[in-house]
Amino acid sequence: MKSNNDNPTFESYNRDPKLYDEIFDENDNVRQTYKTLFELYSEHSAQDFGRLNNKAKSSFFNQGITFQVYGDHEIKEKIFPFDLFPRIIDPEEWEVIEKGVLQRSKALNAFLWDLYHDKNIIKEGIVPLDLISSSENYLDQMNGFDPPGGIYNHISGTDLIKHSDGKYYVLEDNIRCPSGVSYVICNRTALKRALFGVFNHYQAHTVTDYAENLLEILETVKPKGVDVPNCVVITPGIYNSAYYEHSYLAKAMGVELVEGRDLFVENDFVYMKTINGPEKVDVIYRRIDDQFIDPLEFKPDSALGVPGLMASYKKGNVCLVNAPGTGVADDKAIYTYMPEIIKYYLDEEPILNNVPTYHCSRPDELKYVLENVHNLVIKPVDEAGGYGISIGNRLSKDEIEEVKKTIQASPRKYIAQPIMSLSVHPTYIEENECFEPRHVDLRTFTLLGAGKDFVLKGGLTRVALQKGNLIVNSSQGGGSKDTWVLKNNQ
Repeated sequence: MKSNNDNPTFESYNRDPKLYDEIFDENDNVRQTYKTLFELYSEHSAQDFGRLNNKAKSSFFNQGITFQVYGDHEIKEKIFPFDLFPRIIDPEEWEVIEKGVLQRSKALNAFLWDLYHDKNIIKEGIVPLDLISSSENYLDQMNGFDPPGGIYNHISGTDLIKHSDGKYYVLEDNIRCPSGVSYVICNRTALKRALFGVFNHYQAHTVTDYAENLLEILETVKPKGVDVPNCVVITPGIYNSAYYEHSYLAKAMGVELVEGRDLFVENDFVYMKTINGPEKVDVIYRRIDDQFIDPLEFKPDSALGVPGLMASYKKGNVCLVNAPGTGVADDKAIYTYMPEIIKYYLDEEPILNNVPTYHCSRPDELKYVLENVHNLVIKPVDEAGGYGISIGNRLSKDEIEEVKKTIQASPRKYIAQPIMSLSVHPTYIEENECFEPRHVDLRTFTLLGAGKDFVLKGGLTRVALQKGNLIVNSSQGGGSKDTWVLKNNQ
């Protein structure tokens, strides 16, 4: 149905009554939070937004704000799509989100400590042993090791969706190398440049304080005996899909961006090569996967890592952020146990609910999944970026049968979830020169340090630019929006 409004910019906006629309309520009225924004946007024509959209794209291109898409036969570098209509989250709503994601991050950290030490949660039968032992991200090398400050997941990215009931649900936890925060900051800069007058009508929390808080977190987990730690960001190199973010964060923190070849280990200490000679490194924010960080411990043919790095780490001479082996806890199979994990370690009920999830390693749940593939989203437990996902109601009969065979061949590798109706948000569609509803999610960023924690008051609102698409990842053709978390005094 069409929204009943006098704004020509939205005259072709079709609200679907079955979906939760974040700007229009069920009576087609603009929600209170968005009224001022809606009125301000009505002052611009479709041609204005076309011009502003091109201006934003040029700004992103000139700043090198791109990402890599890996296809079957080629690698493409694309401008990160940015939408002109911001998402607004009111203070009461944000308070629940912030407490909820911090609760999950702390519970996951406690879970990791237990997994690599006493394994009480396994001994008590709450999380099955075979789920841990079969995880590709569980590292025997971390058993019995105490990471500096007791922190494993210094940086967590929690993906949330808003369902048709208007409530937020956690879609997944990302605690290996969560990416996207640089786009949060760049989105804010781009929107303020394009529509400064609009931004000034709201009092939103800043997002540009992320880098300074990240640096403080890194400094809290410095090795013993170090007064002023030397921190670096290590990247796989310029061909990595998130290289822009690696370079952006290093620059914003005022630390060196290095590759494996720039570092070496001597007498179990890590050094950086400089024109003035070796310089000791104390904390490494790594954007390299576990299996590539040290060829002496993991993949022997890795040219990305640093020989001897794990030995230095385990002797307490350097801190790695996030800790190796952290990925065992963001396995999507572990996600199904998050309510129990929170209760076990924190003695609290989850503030944010999981999306109902079936794990195919459980025989009864496997049976249900195989019988209901057409109504479910099937996800591999260890993939990221939206790869490997099958949405049942979009599949042909033959494709459904193929998915069933894939699941049956390796049930441990798959979970299934109901097809959730992600909320929609006005999004400028370039080819139609108008705003249309598109599905969105939200990635939040939480930092844990020794005696310090921080949740960025904002996040990466990702938007599926194709009509009806539920996969919002940039690698699958998605874009993003600026996200405004309003201050209490509004």
